[in-house]
Amino acid sequence: MLRLEARQRTPAWLNLTMPLVAIAVTLVLCSGLIVLAGAGVADAYGVMFKASLGDSYAITETLVRAAPMIFTGLAVTLAFRAKFWNIGAEGQLLAGAMASCFVGAIPMPGPLAMLLMAIAGAAAGAAVALIPALLRVRLKVDDVVSSLLLNSIVFYILMALIEGPWKDPFSGYPISPPIEDSAGLPVLIEGTRLHLGVLVAVLAAPLVWLLMSRTVLGFRIRVTGENPEAARYGGIDVQRVIVIAALLSGALAGLAGVGEVGGVHFQVMSDISPGYGYSGIVIAMLARLNPLGVVPVAIFLAAVMTGAEAMSRATGVPAFLSDVIQGTALLAMLVALLFTAYRIRRSA
Repeated sequence: MLRLEARQRTPAWLNLTMPLVAIAVTLVLCSGLIVLAGAGVADAYGVMFKASLGDSYAITETLVRAAPMIFTGLAVTLAFRAKFWNIGAEGQLLAGAMASCFVGAIPMPGPLAMLLMAIAGAAAGAAVALIPALLRVRLKVDDVVSSLLLNSIVFYILMALIEGPWKDPFSGYPISPPIEDSAGLPVLIEGTRLHLGVLVAVLAAPLVWLLMSRTVLGFRIRVTGENPEAARYGGIDVQRVIVIAALLSGALAGLAGVGEVGGVHFQVMSDISPGYGYSGIVIAMLARLNPLGVVPVAIFLAAVMTGAEAMSRATGVPAFLSDVIQGTALLAMLVALLFTAYRIRRSA
């Protein structure tokens, strides 16, 4: 008879290899869908990763798509470490996009415009995240439900704007007015869409890691998440820490919206985010809530999303396979986490 036995200590090599094993298992499981679609598994995956990582232009496109997912992955990581279950990164991203678009449409010098767009986007995302945090600490409302429902509220606010006062009176398209040219984020490599926001996203990961591992606030966040009763006994204001973690998490998600407006779309539309906020949850879990692990995981999922479109055109496999890969990767990682905490033993 087999049973699970709790590990006294998890080996370092196991922590490093389990995410890789989860990704490998995901690709194996999803290969069955490729076969059902009538395509070759090796050909389909080859086209997918060649289209996303095969040359310098493909790599830059993958990095551009990874940038908002890095921000949302960091947002979810920080919140989850405090046991604040922020499922609302999608709405916080949209709030950041709307706020930055409003500021970016005001004529002003370029550096000032970019700075104010970042501040406005981060503040808007933080304000949206503050609502479920206050509901939890003051009224004991489930933060999973409240943060998730806010996504729909923010989305319909966006739709009300682009179908109403922001709607283009000439074309009739539901899009916002474009931001000023001076407010656009600088392009890092000429001829590509690689913008300054991508570099900021990559640099944000070590900054969040330093915050979590080398500061008093980070220590308080970690203790609050691991044992709130012990945190209270140690004199930590748990409710205050949860609110601060929610504000920081929302600000990071809001910056994802700033990057999409300032560096990619230069305006707001209904599909400005194809679910980057929800992808952040998968990324945070695959990274095991480690800020430094968020960047490679986000790049991997961005490669899958970018390459899925090319794979669909070349092999006929539906592009929705990328969504299946994300969901399967999350389930595989949850199972992998089980084996990092427990070992299988045979009992009499």
